[in-house]
Amino acid sequence: MSPTGTPRDISERTLSIIMGGGQGTRLFPLTRERAKPAVPLAGKYRLVDIPLSNCINSGLKRIYLLTQFNSASLHRHISQSYTFDHFSGGFVGILAAEQTFSSTSWYQGTADAVRKNITHFLNHSFDYALILSGDQLYRMNFRAMLVQHEASRADLTIATIPVARSEASSLGIMQIDGERRITRFVEKPKDADTLDSLRLTPELKKTFDVSGEGDQYLASMGIYVFNRDFLLRLLKNDLTDFGKHIIPSTIGRDRVFSHVFQGYWEDIGTIRSFFEANVDLTSELPRFNFFDMEHPIFTRPRFLPASKINGGTVDHAVISDGCIITRACIRDSTIGVRSLICDGAELNRVIVMGNDYYESGESIRENREAGRPPVGIGPGTRIDNAIIDKNARIGANCVLTPAGKPENSDHPLYYIRDGVLIVPKNGVIPDNPVT
Repeated sequence: MSPTGTPRDISERTLSIIMGGGQGTRLFPLTRERAKPAVPLAGKYRLVDIPLSNCINSGLKRIYLLTQFNSASLHRHISQSYTFDHFSGGFVGILAAEQTFSSTSWYQGTADAVRKNITHFLNHSFDYALILSGDQLYRMNFRAMLVQHEASRADLTIATIPVARSEASSLGIMQIDGERRITRFVEKPKDADTLDSLRLTPELKKTFDVSGEGDQYLASMGIYVFNRDFLLRLLKNDLTDFGKHIIPSTIGRDRVFSHVFQGYWEDIGTIRSFFEANVDLTSELPRFNFFDMEHPIFTRPRFLPASKINGGTVDHAVISDGCIITRACIRDSTIGVRSLICDGAELNRVIVMGNDYYESGESIRENREAGRPPVGIGPGTRIDNAIIDKNARIGANCVLTPAGKPENSDHPLYYIRDGVLIVPKNGVIPDNPVT
């Protein structure tokens, strides 16, 4: 009950916890100097803006973010982006891994991270803990999941999404009954007979209005609602991960239910998935819609000027604020804030993350004397299927493409991961190389 004696809304009884992830090795080199949730997305956002915005749009404003690796830029982004007024009672708190007298190790997994911060959480009054991942792209109303959780008297509710058979073998697959109760869980099933036994029956597809042709399976999204006391009981052990260790032991023993979500959802934890998700945003009808103003995606307000295009060709591109583009040819690319793209440059399927600053004339002269080009993409340079991280200096008449190179390799000037060429943050490519 609230102080006035009226029932408290479910959003006021929920604490949200976002997992910042580990070292982010699958997103290296984008995570070489930043935490995974701080990786830039769609020109002007960060990955962490997605779960935070979903929480805020669902009325959930008590949010903790758990981090441990390269978290300085993430801390700066959160402090500059998410400040609630004094009267809402909302907050976005960052809990970084730390050594204490009782614990000298870093987070060993999702459950271990929650366990090590449980005293912080218990300083708040809450009935439900909503646990989220920091590296997924989706738009979801968590209130619907919370209401279902409460109505079904569940101990734990797991968000699931229907997937095709081709995707099922790389995900955790749930089997449910007609009440949405989870009766079975198999991590990354490969055996054909096992896959056959896990598929949704025609009756369940009709009951839950699951669309899609062919066999459909319910995959875990890594989004959980725990009852407070149930969570505390599950953490009274040394198990380190929810998905791998703790949740499988609850199936068939406790009241564990599925919330069936049907919409766009992408785990963007690899370079290839990250790259393709960004390129998809340039299509006429992208699978994820940043233009939905009923459920906006929030981020840091930068107060930059509008972008300036001095001629050229732009075909299916997302261009962020503060850019200067001069007679360039840009196709199927996202262009981040403050990007400078010079005369005659050609970009095809390129993710340009932009710059943190505009370079002064003095800085340009000093870098030229040191043999480094200015920040931005130089004249006459051609780039294909690449990610250009922030503050990169790419010279004139360069050719950057992964074509004809190993799918995964390291070069003194760039990296290739999953067939995508990546110029790292603050990277320098001198004039004229063909790589």
